[in-house]
Amino acid sequence: MRRSLALQGDRVGPASPPRFAVASKGFRPFFLLAAVFAPSIVPFWILIVTGVVRPINYLDPASWHAHEMVFGYTTAVLAGFLLTAVGNWTQRETLVGAPLLALSGLWMLGRVAMLLAGALPRSLVAVVDLAFLPALIVALARPLVAASNRRNFVMLAVLGALSLANLFVHLEALGLAPPGTARHACLVGIDIVALVILIIAGRVFPMFTRNATGVEAIRSVPSLDVLAVVAMVILTVLDVVALQAAATSVVAGVVGVLAIARAARWGTRHAFAHALLWILHAGYAWLVLGLLLRSVTLLAPAIPASLATHALTVGAIGSLTLGMMARVALGHTGRPLAVPRSVAWAFGAISVAAVARVLVPLVAPAWTLPALVAAAALWSAAFVLYVRSYTPLLTSPRVDGKPG
Repeated sequence: MRRSLALQGDRVGPASPPRFAVASKGFRPFFLLAAVFAPSIVPFWILIVTGVVRPINYLDPASWHAHEMVFGYTTAVLAGFLLTAVGNWTQRETLVGAPLLALSGLWMLGRVAMLLAGALPRSLVAVVDLAFLPALIVALARPLVAASNRRNFVMLAVLGALSLANLFVHLEALGLAPPGTARHACLVGIDIVALVILIIAGRVFPMFTRNATGVEAIRSVPSLDVLAVVAMVILTVLDVVALQAAATSVVAGVVGVLAIARAARWGTRHAFAHALLWILHAGYAWLVLGLLLRSVTLLAPAIPASLATHALTVGAIGSLTLGMMARVALGHTGRPLAVPRSVAWAFGAISVAAVARVLVPLVAPAWTLPALVAAAALWSAAFVLYVRSYTPLLTSPRVDGKPG
């Protein structure tokens, strides 16, 4: 079962191949859409922050930005990964062809609705954006239930929780929830994504590193894996009920320490020679830093809470999604697991973007705005490099002639 999570070979395929290669596997359209969306939405946010563009008249600007990064960009990457992985886990296809393109179109409609929210009826914006995650859950549930693959039902629960958090974002926009609900729901959404990262990292990072380096001592520690995930679930629940900061800070620290302990045998020091490895380990390190920053804000109130949030988003989510999109696309198009030089530069750019967004404001608060602009530019450059290198892979058939 663990080996199937490596996503290095596609053992399932449709009876008749789709007409267009981009519709032949879930990762193809969703990784491409996510990679195009990422360098578009962040510069647009900078234009809002600097007053060049008027804010979207649906949510407050910060909540709109957070929503599009969590429920827009991140859910697209999750969709591509899970639609592909569930096929491997169950030996049953999820979506291909026209249904896959329709689901991709539904995600795109949500982004258009959120961008034009000020000119559309609010109820229409909410309905269009909320439709995507339930549709994705149905697409994934069918093969999981048919194969009785109970181990991975957790992914359905995670997507259900994300869908519920998204609902609360729109309830504020519709005037059915108090101010601040949307921002709170977006932060809970980040917790849920962090939970997914902890689950997937424990399953695949040690295996990826051991397979690439040949170091047999690399392994996971199942008991620590379970403890870290359970602690993250507790932190998420505490954030949902908005318990006092002292409790959440302590639990965030516990999760951070457990995340460090479980990774002690993952062979991080062996990963630096392999771009597809070090970007994953770097992203995981940003996850740890974000959790620890959440913890220390109780003792050091001068540290803005936004720094912890952006360590988790720009650092962890940005690095890990870019790294996994690079790896999955290579493996599932029949290519060797070696990224082109331009994508290695993209990994470097996303890492420096996280440093600019998190560490520069921490040590030099006066440089916060220039650091924000620099981080946005580096973030965008990273995804432009990915799109430039990977569009041919994502839109053409597998080089080995297999389906997918």
